[in-house]
Amino acid sequence: MCDTILAPPSSTRDHILLFGKNSDRQRNEAQTVEYFHRAEHAADAKVTCTYISIPQVERTHAVLLCRPFWIWGAEMGANEYGVVIGNEGLHARAPPPEKEALTGMDILRLALERASTAAEAVDVVTTLLERYDQGGNCGHLVSAYYNNGFAIADGSEAFVLETVGREWLVERVRGLRALSNRYSIGHDVQARSPGISALAQNLGWSAKAESSYADALADPGKEHLGNSAERHAHSTSLLRSREGTLGAADMMAILRDHGSGDGFHPEWRLECMVKRTLCMHAGADDRPGQTVGSMVSEIYAKDAVHWVTGTAAPCSAIFKPIIMGVPFPPNGPRPTDRFDSRTLWWRHERLHRAAILRDFGQFLGDIRAERDALETEFRARVRSVLGGSKLADRAQVVAECWKDAFELEDRWWARMAAVPLSEPDVPGWGKMSRLAGIDASFPER
Repeated sequence: MCDTILAPPSSTRDHILLFGKNSDRQRNEAQTVEYFHRAEHAADAKVTCTYISIPQVERTHAVLLCRPFWIWGAEMGANEYGVVIGNEGLHARAPPPEKEALTGMDILRLALERASTAAEAVDVVTTLLERYDQGGNCGHLVSAYYNNGFAIADGSEAFVLETVGREWLVERVRGLRALSNRYSIGHDVQARSPGISALAQNLGWSAKAESSYADALADPGKEHLGNSAERHAHSTSLLRSREGTLGAADMMAILRDHGSGDGFHPEWRLECMVKRTLCMHAGADDRPGQTVGSMVSEIYAKDAVHWVTGTAAPCSAIFKPIIMGVPFPPNGPRPTDRFDSRTLWWRHERLHRAAILRDFGQFLGDIRAERDALETEFRARVRSVLGGSKLADRAQVVAECWKDAFELEDRWWARMAAVPLSEPDVPGWGKMSRLAGIDASFPER
């Protein structure tokens, strides 16, 4: 389950495009944040994706990727030209694509590597779908097969692209837009694949009726999964509540939200382990998913700043800046599904799980002011070096922000040692933590 939010320049305080996404996956499925430089490739080169290899292009762009450790592609990312993309798993009435092909995450990465505008990225995605199809298991310990939707944007325009196998629909985004794990393109279709209307008609759609493409394509038996309709409605409501004044801090607040209905709900309650919220928390064995990574992007006319947690649970994490072209901050080795305290993802996950076994609501209440104050300071520091600043000045600011974030989380971890356990084994967490080898890392009573 995932959520993506878009705000065009006309809806934001600084008249820039804002993008945000939570990547929700299985709780031991560590996500890595990586930067890949632009590269040139031989004429006969191949690129090996998660399951298949396809011909490589002559040049690939520099890309920032947030991706599950075991998958070649990415859940969300950006490139050097200010193109940002996030993907959503979608469940159609047609059977999910199980044959190994390109995963939705592979397609996302390929589009970032090959496109210099959002419109070009749409063309890359649709071409890849038509040539190579999509498919293959996208689950970690539990298999998952689905179609994919994409939010694709740059500094001047944005699109939503939704797929069923090789077929696709494109909508141009004209205002605030939220996506969740459900088909959402109704009648406002800018472009479509040649076979999508016939497919929709086979699934019950009529061009003369009031039913939308989304109604025809979506599997009604899976609409309840992840509470996607309610999450979509809530993220849309939160965007609209601050329309015209939206900034990066608002996008972060939406991704951290634990409620539904009207208004922001930063507080965490035990029912968050049962009810799917924008900031998702895993619970019992039948609730294995959690938010494992988050990203917010500010896309200016000639610049971009990307804010990543690089960790699970954005409510308990710190958004840290990345500026394309600036040396990537050191954050340890690439994680796996086994605990490694040297990695950014597992170092924070140790803190997150220790807090879950105590009073997580109290923990969030204790850290919220420090977290928000530090992020406010980070945004001021980054703004001071945008524009014509030297590369060295930008690099210093980014490196110092990451260092300060690590030091604050280390202080939170040290304070955790004095807090007694309230639950020895919250349902589902103990088994998965033992599987990851993280039990011995909790502070002593």
